[in-house]
Amino acid sequence: MASWQSRLFKFVLRRRKKTAWDFNTSVTAFREQCEAGAARFGKIPPGINVIPVMIDGLRGEWILPAGAAMDKVILWIHGGGYISGSCSDHRNHVAKFVQGSGIGALQYEYRLAPEYPFPAALEDSLAVYNWLLTQGTLPANIVFAGDSAGGGLCLATLLALKEQGLPLPAAAVALSPWTDLKCTGESYRINADKCMSPYNMWNVCSKYYAGDNDPGLPLISPLYGDLRGMPPLLIYASDDEVLRDDSIKFAEKAKAAGVEVKLHVEEGMIHCYPAMPAFIPEARRAREEICEFIRSHLVG
Repeated sequence: MASWQSRLFKFVLRRRKKTAWDFNTSVTAFREQCEAGAARFGKIPPGINVIPVMIDGLRGEWILPAGAAMDKVILWIHGGGYISGSCSDHRNHVAKFVQGSGIGALQYEYRLAPEYPFPAALEDSLAVYNWLLTQGTLPANIVFAGDSAGGGLCLATLLALKEQGLPLPAAAVALSPWTDLKCTGESYRINADKCMSPYNMWNVCSKYYAGDNDPGLPLISPLYGDLRGMPPLLIYASDDEVLRDDSIKFAEKAKAAGVEVKLHVEEGMIHCYPAMPAFIPEARRAREEICEFIRSHLVG
């Protein structure tokens, strides 16, 4: 059973009326809502420095523990349904994993749909990874991490690197990754009422990101890709979210392809629960496990 802390947290969140999305829903208003929420609750942990950086025209930032070297990197790919997300509205989440692991992170703002549909976000992610390599960072000293759509983009970027014959990072962490933009999993239906996401948001965002492309293309929906040869993966999801089956089906396919993969599906949690506040024991435990996974692949 979920802890009383997590149940209380969900109760508070559920006081907000659950909405439904369609193609008249304002993407601009959603982005502003995300930024406003981050501004209210996005306090950076003490001892963490934020350093802006421009990467091939993309805004990014280093999030570093005080005095930390930059030779080992968590390359964080933010979520937001491919239509939202920024350094500022994810800074607090990323900083928690930086603080817990003692390893600095680089996050960046890829181009967003619907203004920039696929393959813009993927191209930007590849560009940032290649930029890191040109700075002298070894692939073995990089771990990918991402949340939600960013988790899916993290996995799609691995597939693209593999297709291009480029060196892969040491490992990857995905929080509630969106791996199937065809939205075929049963959890899209049976968890629609339990999940905090607005009704039908997934269908709208999928159309915006895929554009005129088949949403089942592996570089859009990594669930349909050839997963052989991917680096070790750590995946977290909630049993109550619509993206639950995206994680389960991807992990099963990766394991069948010979990939070292660990999947955690936690009862009663919300979407991307490892980034939740530290007073929630399930989130705190998951974050500790993730930070240990990152350290194990980057330190010694």
